Amino acid sequence: MSFCRFVGGEIYKDHFKPGIYVCSNCNHPLFSSRSKFAHSSPWPAFTDTLREDSVTKLMETLTAYKVLCGKCGSGLGHEFVNDGPVEGKSRF
Repeated sequence: MSFCRFVGGEIYKDHFKPGIYVCSNCNHPLFSSRSKFAHSSPWPAFTDTLREDSVTKLMETLTAYKVLCGKCGSGLGHEFVNDGPVEGKSRF
């Protein structure tokens, strides 16, 4: 999951097979495929983390949090509040 690339090469954006997404640095469980959804961003999109301690979030703005692996601190991107597939859901 960590070290996503913006231009090409992002292999998990359109990957929807059942499973668990883990940190590429330490294999800590992050997201379930059940919370994954199709989105126009160039990265995979999820509505929820697998567990409460899967990630650490640091507020950047009122609508965005920087997201880090809950175990090793590797950067995973952002949580965008209320930008999920349904009202009230966030997008990771």
